[in-house]
Amino acid sequence: SRLTNLGHLEMTWRSRQHFHPLLVRILHKSRLRYYGKPEKKVDMPYQAYFEVADGSGMMSMVLWNSLCPEWYHSMKVGTVLLLDKYAIKTSYPFKTHPTPGDSQMKRFATIEISLNVRDPPTEINIIPEEMVKPEWGLPEVKYRFITRSELDDLPNNHSCDVIGLVTFVGRAERARKREHSEDFWLYRWAHAIDGTSDQPFILELFATSQPDVFERIHPMTYLVCTQMRVIQGLTENPSRTVYLTTSNESQIFITGWHKGQPYTKDAKVKNFIQWTKSQSEADQIKKTVIGGYYPFPRPPDSFLKY
Repeated sequence: SRLTNLGHLEMTWRSRQHFHPLLVRILHKSRLRYYGKPEKKVDMPYQAYFEVADGSGMMSMVLWNSLCPEWYHSMKVGTVLLLDKYAIKTSYPFKTHPTPGDSQMKRFATIEISLNVRDPPTEINIIPEEMVKPEWGLPEVKYRFITRSELDDLPNNHSCDVIGLVTFVGRAERARKREHSEDFWLYRWAHAIDGTSDQPFILELFATSQPDVFERIHPMTYLVCTQMRVIQGLTENPSRTVYLTTSNESQIFITGWHKGQPYTKDAKVKNFIQWTKSQSEADQIKKTVIGGYYPFPRPPDSFLKY
C-alpha cells in the first residue's frame, strides 16, 4: 500500500527527501566498472548500472562501491527488487543506454535511482519469481532476437540479440583502450550458426563481467549474446564484413547457464532449439575450429586491391 512508482518519482522527486519503497524488475544490466584512481581514497571504487521498470516505465538504477561485490551477481536480468531508503539523483548525461526490447515502454531519462551503503543506507530485497504477483503490473523482459538470414539487411549500430551453435572460438586477445594507455580490453572472436544461412554470425566478444562464461566458450555450445551491436560495411563488399560486437549492456550465456533465463520463452530461441535437434552432432563437430590467429576484417587477396 505504501509503494510508489517510477512515474510518480519523476514528478515529485524535487519536493521530497524520503521516498516510498519501489517494486521493479531488472530489464538490462551493465558490466561492472572500476573507477579507482591512486589519488582517490575509495575502499571499493566499483559501479554498475541497471535499467529497471514497473508498470509506469523504465529508469536507470546505479549500484555503488561496496554494494557491487555484495549484490552485482545476484541482480540478474529478470530479477524483481523491492527497494527502500534509496536516493534519487540527476542522470549522468554521458552513459550508454541499452535498446529496450519493448519500444513502446516510456523511459524516464532525467533522473536515476542511486543505491549506496550509506547516505542513506539502501535496503535491497530480491523477490523470488514464484512470489511475484501479476497484479503488481511488472513488465516482462523482452528481447530482439534476429536470425543470421536477417543480419545482412540490418543497419550499422542496430541493437539485437542472437543465439547460435558455436563452430569457432578464437584465442583471447588484447587491445589498448587508448593509445599509449596501460589499460587493455580483452576480447575473442567466435562464429555461431543457426541454420537460417550458409554464413555464420561473426561475433567480437569483449570480456564482460562474466569471466566464468567468457573463458568457457567452446565449439558445440549453445551461445546466447544479448544487446549486441551490428557493425556493417567495412569494405566495398559489406556482405562479407558484417559482424556483431558486444555493448556495455551485453550478457553472454552458454550451455549450462541457460536454465531459468527469460529468453528461453522467446519464439526464435525455441525455433533454434528445434533446428539443433535435427542436426547430426558428429557432422557439426567436423566443421568446428578452436584457437589460432583470426585476422578480421580479412585483407584483400592481392596488393593491388589493398
